[in-house]
Amino acid sequence: MAQLTWQIGDITITRIPEVVAELPLEQLLPDATEAALAPHREWLAPHFLGEGTMFPLSIHGLVVDTGARRILVDTCLGEHPIPGFEALAEGADDFLGGLAEAGYARETIDTVLCTHLHFDHVGWNTMREGDRFVPTFPQARYLYARREWEHWSKEAPGEFNPTFDAAVRPVMEAGLVDLVDTDHAICEGVRLVPTHGHTPGHVSVEITSGGERAFITGDMTHHPVQWAEVDWAMGADVDSSEAAGSRRRVIEELGDQPVLVIGTHYAPPCAGHLVRSGRGAKFST
Repeated sequence: MAQLTWQIGDITITRIPEVVAELPLEQLLPDATEAALAPHREWLAPHFLGEGTMFPLSIHGLVVDTGARRILVDTCLGEHPIPGFEALAEGADDFLGGLAEAGYARETIDTVLCTHLHFDHVGWNTMREGDRFVPTFPQARYLYARREWEHWSKEAPGEFNPTFDAAVRPVMEAGLVDLVDTDHAICEGVRLVPTHGHTPGHVSVEITSGGERAFITGDMTHHPVQWAEVDWAMGADVDSSEAAGSRRRVIEELGDQPVLVIGTHYAPPCAGHLVRSGRGAKFST
């Protein structure tokens, strides 16, 4: 899969793909029936909607390179078996190889940010070494939102965090984790934006440089149609009403603005702008 790169002032953002899986959208968003999608098909197709309700779900990481910091946002599936989601990993690219090919060998990453702690955002936090999992990025500080860690660390691993003990706890036990507030400034030009709802401490990422701005969604949306249909929920949401509220706030701030929005699960071209439409927004690439 091809890498994509965007320039925001002096900051470079590079997509490192792992998997693109073809799925029926109603499997992810139950309200996304073919009839309900019909009013949006014109602007969703061909990139984000195929025949019927089929769409490409992308699982990728994003490297935010400020020149002084190399920040990896989300670490995909990794080497972990995911009960019930085994098909997602079929045909997966070599994620670490992709990082190295892009010029970001794992030893050169100095910050790893997980937008939240679901299995498809933490997988390469660790890698297999013999019969155990060890931190993949030994020179990095890993950032978890404190609210997110406190929630999931008290929960038994379940459907959406089955790799918690293999991909999340080992990094904490290695002393490489910084627990941060959900509005934390990582460095000049890169800060977290609270977008709670999908999970209790979910964050998005805002990048600003040279008068330009970008916004990495995380899972506050899984598909561009959720900008137009902000109330469409998905099964992994902890609080779907709060998630919809987060989308409304982002539309209010970014709608009709020259801000590049990069979807964490959007297939290529992945990035676009929010154009206000009706009660929500269209995603314009």
